[in-house]
Amino acid sequence: MTTRSEPAREAGELYDTLAALDRPVFVLRDERGLGATNDEDVLAGARLLAAAPPLSPDRLGSPGFLADHGVAHPYMAGAMANGIASADLVVALAQAGFLASFGAAGLVPTRVNAALADITRRAPGLPFACNLIHSPSEPAMERATVDLCLRHGVRCVEASAFLDLTPEVVRYRLAGLAPDGRGGVRIDNRLVAKVSRPEVAERFLRPPPEALVRGLVEGGAISAEQAELAKRVPLADDLTAEADSGGHTDRRPLPVLLPELIALRDRVQRGAGLVRRTRVGAAGGIGTPAAAAAAFTTGADYVVTGSVNQASAEAGQSPATKRLLATAGAADCAMAPSADMFEMGVEVQVLQRGTMFASRARRLYETYREHTGIEDIPADDRAALEERIFRRPLADVWEDTVRFFRERDPAQIARAENDPKRRMALVFRWYLGLSSGWSTAGAPDRVTDYQVWCGPAMGAFNDWVAGTYLAALENRSVVDIAVNLVRGAAFTARVGQLRLSGVRLPAACATYRPTPARRASGTGWW
Repeated sequence: MTTRSEPAREAGELYDTLAALDRPVFVLRDERGLGATNDEDVLAGARLLAAAPPLSPDRLGSPGFLADHGVAHPYMAGAMANGIASADLVVALAQAGFLASFGAAGLVPTRVNAALADITRRAPGLPFACNLIHSPSEPAMERATVDLCLRHGVRCVEASAFLDLTPEVVRYRLAGLAPDGRGGVRIDNRLVAKVSRPEVAERFLRPPPEALVRGLVEGGAISAEQAELAKRVPLADDLTAEADSGGHTDRRPLPVLLPELIALRDRVQRGAGLVRRTRVGAAGGIGTPAAAAAAFTTGADYVVTGSVNQASAEAGQSPATKRLLATAGAADCAMAPSADMFEMGVEVQVLQRGTMFASRARRLYETYREHTGIEDIPADDRAALEERIFRRPLADVWEDTVRFFRERDPAQIARAENDPKRRMALVFRWYLGLSSGWSTAGAPDRVTDYQVWCGPAMGAFNDWVAGTYLAALENRSVVDIAVNLVRGAAFTARVGQLRLSGVRLPAACATYRPTPARRASGTGWW
C-alpha cells in the first residue's frame, strides 16, 4: 500500500497507485529506483519523470452525453434484437447510471408493449432507449415501434441498420420538438443513430428532408410548428460509428471509421446554424478496456457495447448459447444472410463456433438467387433443404409463414400471393427468423441451427477476463461488465498518458484487472 513517506515500487503497489483514479499519480526516480505515488508531498528529493491528473470514468467522453441523457457514464449498452437486450438488462443498467437500449427488433408489438411497460414501471424516471431498426420489407413494424415509444413516453430511440431515412424515424424525432421559451428548441425525443457509412451518417447530421416533414404535417403526425423547429436541429443527437460488430455491420475498422465520421460531423455542421452539435460515439469491437480507451483517445464522446452483454446474467439469451459465447475466440465469427433484409443480400455477423447456421443460411440465399420460386428448385435440392435445414416440407413452412404474418404484418402475405420469388423469400426467412428463437430458447434439438449475432469483441472480452471472477458466467452481471469496462478504460488511458511521457511500466501493473462492482455513495457504481 502506498504511504505518504514511501512511493510504491512493487508491481502490486504500483497497480494500486495507478488504480486510484480519483487521485493524481506521480512517477519518480530516486536513489532506490523507479517509484509511483498519489501524494505530491513524497516527491521531495526525487526526480519527477511524469505525472497524470485524476481521471474518473465520467471524464472520458462528452459531458453533454451525460447531461442530455441523465446518466453517470459515457457508456451505452446497445440493443440486441429479439429482446436479448432484455427489460432486465435495461433496468439493471438504468439503475446503475448507464444508458441501455431495449432490443425491440424482431419482436411483435405486443411483446414490445409489455417490455416498455415493464421498464417504465421498474425504472420510473430513469433514462433508457428503445431500438428502432430499419425494416424496409416490414414498414408496419417501424410504425408500431414508434407508436409504442410515443405512447410509453420513451425519450430515447436507438435507430439502427438504416439505409435511408423513413417517415417513422423522422416522426419520432419531430414529435418531441417544442419551443424552449428562450428562442431555442426543446428536444424531448432523443435519437441515437448507429451508422457505418458516411452517406447514411450525413442524413442524420442534417435536419430531416423537407419532403418527409411535409408529408408528416399533411398526415397530422406532427404540427406545423414542429416542422418549422425541425429546420434548426440535426436529426440525431448522437451518431454511433458502428465498426466490426455483431449483427448488421460493414466490418469497417474503428480507427478508420470513427475519425472519418467525426470529420464529417464537423464539416457538415460547420456554419449550418443548428442549435445542437451531434456527438459521435464508437461501437464495434469494444470488448476490453484497451479498446474503449482507444476509442475515447480517438475522440469518441461515448462508447457502445453489444456482444459482450449477450453473455450477461440479465440478457434474454439461453444458458446454452451463453456457454457458447463464453468460449468464443476473436476469430470465431462469420457473415450470414440477414432475416430482415434477406432479399437485398444484406448480411449480419454471427457466432460460428458450435453452430452451422452461417453455412446453411448462405445456402438458402444462393438458392434464392438462382431460382424464380420454390417450384423451380430441382426435386433433389428441395428434398435436401427439407431434410437438412427445415426438417419439414416447404409447403408446411409456407402455412406457418402465413399464420405468422397474419399477426405481424398481413401485407407481407398479400404481396407474396402472386409473386413466387417473394413467397420463396418468406419461406427461407422462416428459417432465418426462427434460428434466433431457437438460440434464445436453448432448443436442444436445434443447437447446430442457432443464429447468434456476435462480433470479435466477445472473444477479446473472454481473453481479458480469463483467470478473473468475470470468467465465470454466473458472475457476468451486465453492471459488472459496464463498470469494469469504464473503470478499465480510465485506468488504461492514464497508463497511456504516462507511456507518452516516456515511462515504461512493468506489464504486471499496466493492465486493468476486473474487480466486482459495488454501489458507492449516491447512485454511482464503482
